[in-house]
Amino acid sequence: MGKDMRTVYTDTLIDIAKENEQICVLEADLMAATGTKTFKDVYPDRFFDVGVAEADMVGVASGLSAEGKIPFAASFGTFASRRTFDQFFLSANYAQLNVKLVGTDPGITAQFNGGTHMPFEDIGMMRLVPGLVIIEPADIVSCEALIRAAADYKGSMYIRLHRKGSNALYAEDQKFELGKGNVLVDGDDVTIIATGFIMVPEALKAAQILKEQGISAAVIDMHTIKPLDNKLVLDYAQKTGAIVTCENHQVAGGLGGAVAELLCEECPTPLGRIGSQDRFGQVGTLEFLIKEYEMTAEDIAKKAVSVIAKKR
Repeated sequence: MGKDMRTVYTDTLIDIAKENEQICVLEADLMAATGTKTFKDVYPDRFFDVGVAEADMVGVASGLSAEGKIPFAASFGTFASRRTFDQFFLSANYAQLNVKLVGTDPGITAQFNGGTHMPFEDIGMMRLVPGLVIIEPADIVSCEALIRAAADYKGSMYIRLHRKGSNALYAEDQKFELGKGNVLVDGDDVTIIATGFIMVPEALKAAQILKEQGISAAVIDMHTIKPLDNKLVLDYAQKTGAIVTCENHQVAGGLGGAVAELLCEECPTPLGRIGSQDRFGQVGTLEFLIKEYEMTAEDIAKKAVSVIAKKR
């Protein structure tokens, strides 16, 4: 099946660090969970474990950035967003520094860590930070490509990263550009815009379900949530006349919110949003949670049919 996402994340940083001595990694006592011990083994002088002090980690990362380093600082998504928000907003972003903040185990992927560790609001929080770039890779190929793009990008970023599991939706030579979504399947009746390791594969399955019903669905991997690929969204809104967004996040404030804001202002279009519907997280298996929060391919297909019915 290949490497899991966290291994791809770490191996990519190790490879980049061979050529770029400014790359460094920070953890808040979660290197085993993130898988970055291998980076520490290779580059011990460029690895910093600050302990269970996430806000301090972002402060240290900001200081390192001010000295020309390119810090990748990781923690579970709940801690990387809620606990560090003020420090990340001011010390990294307001100061126009170059901090790559990584939030792992997004949404339902926290599974048995439960609701306290299940970030459904991190994208919404980070979208409010002026100029911040937000990405969420959907597979191991996009993970490597987007981490490389993050290292090259001059400015702070929030990277939403699945830890465990592996999939390969893309060919190894696929090109990725920050701020530009990728059309995985073309279609004429409805557009499904998805992001992340959980929802992009479900969107592809949904397109197949719809195809069997005689409905032609386009699927877009919106790996960059901010800045949103406005042109691509508007082009497909005009082409298909119906949009469904899919995210492992609250439907308010995240990808669905961003698309809704754009469509409302530029091209009013029937829209349905798949994601957590104003709920907290809970303990459970991924199989249970994806059904509980109505994020399955079947849920997406059902939503698509209802949105198509609203076309004028």
